Amino acid sequence: MPDSDSSLVKARRQKLERLRARGIDPYPHRYDRTSTSVQAAQLLAQQEDSQGAEARTEPVSIAGRLTGFRSMGKATFADILDGVGQIQALFRRNVLDESYDTLKDLDLGDWVGVTGPVFRTRAGEATVEVHEYEILSKALRPLPEKWHGLVDVETRYRQRYLDLISNREARDIAAARSRCISSLRRFMEDRDFIEVETPILVPVAGGTMARPFITHHNALDRDLYLRIAIELYLKRLIVGGFEKVFEVGRVFRNEGVDFYHNPEFTMMESYEAYADYEDVMRMVEELMHKVALDVLGQPTVEFEGNVIDFTPPWPRLSLREEVKRRSGVDFLECPDIDSLRHAIQAAGLSLGEQVSWGGQLDKLISSAVEPHLVQPTFLVDYPVEMSPLAKRKRGDERLVERFEGFIAGMEICNAFTELNDPIDQRERFEEQEKLRSAFGAEDFDRLDEDFLLAIEYGMPPTGGLGLGVDRLAMLISGKRSIREVVLFPQLRTR
Repeated sequence: MPDSDSSLVKARRQKLERLRARGIDPYPHRYDRTSTSVQAAQLLAQQEDSQGAEARTEPVSIAGRLTGFRSMGKATFADILDGVGQIQALFRRNVLDESYDTLKDLDLGDWVGVTGPVFRTRAGEATVEVHEYEILSKALRPLPEKWHGLVDVETRYRQRYLDLISNREARDIAAARSRCISSLRRFMEDRDFIEVETPILVPVAGGTMARPFITHHNALDRDLYLRIAIELYLKRLIVGGFEKVFEVGRVFRNEGVDFYHNPEFTMMESYEAYADYEDVMRMVEELMHKVALDVLGQPTVEFEGNVIDFTPPWPRLSLREEVKRRSGVDFLECPDIDSLRHAIQAAGLSLGEQVSWGGQLDKLISSAVEPHLVQPTFLVDYPVEMSPLAKRKRGDERLVERFEGFIAGMEICNAFTELNDPIDQRERFEEQEKLRSAFGAEDFDRLDEDFLLAIEYGMPPTGGLGLGVDRLAMLISGKRSIREVVLFPQLRTR
């Protein structure tokens, strides 16, 4: 962090004390703002329509941060940035009298409120002629020297507030993410889904293959985990009689950090009784199309030089056939670890650190297939070994009814025809526990006795979905890094 005894900070503290010595409170409790910068400019435009170029509005009160300061003796121009835009303010000595001298104790970064009519300068800029002003917050630290378009990535992510001050795009991305989530919620609610909340602290970190964060509850004297998925609790609600449920919430996975992964991220999971993965596929493509229309006003977005078109229907590609086409490997003809490893190596592909059968296949898919899935595409029908919570495929017991949606080479969603046979589910969980013992370095799902108890009471046929909200925001914003769309990403210690 910057040195608190730096000369710039000392100078600002001295100005703070001078303001207080004059009886000015540099941190008041509130301010009566009447207009935003955009509203003030619109008000002036309306006046000009009726009164012409010399129009002046009634006095308005605007508040924001000082981002520009140009003193010319008896007049000073300032730029004031608020949450929606920026407007110029004009301070004149002959209008403000003694309070004009207080301007010398203002700095870039200070928050001010100004009151006065809005007019247009000869340069054509909407400007508030300040008749009175108030200091709303004295900034004790200067903005970064290059704050106009701050580009240092480390500073942008560690001190997001500076990024938001200096980069309009950063605020636009945050707003677009918010609109994505609002659109998503409206879509689900319009289809009679009920939004619910389920536990974040859980006794068993199940529902997917990922490593959890662990904590300890003192009063209960028991270890708990931050959830790695929302699935198992939402399916308990299907057992309980809810027919359509969804949740938008944080999920936590103790994994690496890269362009696509942050240890805490946002998922939407939904479950619909009497539906299968075909129904969920149709819902996903309609949902993504609707979000694009709501946020962008069109079904397309440019992403790294490609125009992504969300318009349904999306292609459905057999996972088996696509892996064979891209690598020459037929995973159903490689039923054990050694045969699959030899086939992948013969294709000239890396296995990374994966040693289990499912881990090797997952690595093969991510390296040979996923990079080619630029336009919205569904990969369908995964091997049962990779999908312990999905129902077996009708007509081929070696596969399950599962799909993953990909856009721009990124997985955007994962969905199943949900396994509702409690005996089969127990066997799958027990197999996952064996794999964990055999391959401790890899992640596997966990046996959850309470969930098994729930589905023994009967769960109807169900279609389930997990959709990555952060990656959706990345696509809509045209950003490849998840750190651009998460306001406060996790970072390494300096």
